[in-house]
Amino acid sequence: MSTKQTEQAPIAVDEVLGKSEAYVLKNKNTIIGTVAAIVILIAGCIIYNNYVVEPAEQEAAEALFPAQALFAAGSFQEALDGDGVNLGFVAIADEYSSTTSGNLANAYAGLSLAQLGRYEEAIPYLKNFDGDDQMIAPAVLGALGNCYAQTGDNNAAINNFTKAASKADNNTISAHYLMQAALMHEQAGNNSKALDLYEEIKEKYPVSAQGVDIDKYINRVK
Repeated sequence: MSTKQTEQAPIAVDEVLGKSEAYVLKNKNTIIGTVAAIVILIAGCIIYNNYVVEPAEQEAAEALFPAQALFAAGSFQEALDGDGVNLGFVAIADEYSSTTSGNLANAYAGLSLAQLGRYEEAIPYLKNFDGDDQMIAPAVLGALGNCYAQTGDNNAAINNFTKAASKADNNTISAHYLMQAALMHEQAGNNSKALDLYEEIKEKYPVSAQGVDIDKYINRVK
């Protein structure tokens, strides 16, 4: 058991796609993994503040902080397995499975595995995360979509991207995930499905980074 810590927080790209789209598709795991990590790190602090009154929750939260610090430092393998003194995410997810921090450890474990390029191993952990909020849940769904895309399951990837967009329902995150799903549809030749998503961005998120430029994508697939 860890001692108490100070709180701290392959897709082939079609030639029809431009350089910016190609970058997103080739680097989607890094892009979304980073976003998800930031959100989840913030959530770790929230969990501690909300659940210290319960001993099991407090113990789990304290166990999570050292692994979070390793994750933030880019020491993903140690974050997964522990550093010899403190538990890693895998053990925390198992030992504290009934706690909020144990649940969050599943997401961290999945993200760590994805950062290590072990996408198939990451998927079960990301799927085991159980959340319904508008911050962490969309980030985990997006990371799951990225892992499916990296393993060649494009249908599952698109499904998770659209779920993430719906769950978040905000300009920044939703538009980003809808764009990823649309680009994958377009790359696969499913222009009508891509068009639906591009038009959704235009209608719902016109002031997003994607929405400002969306007409060129709409015109491209019409």
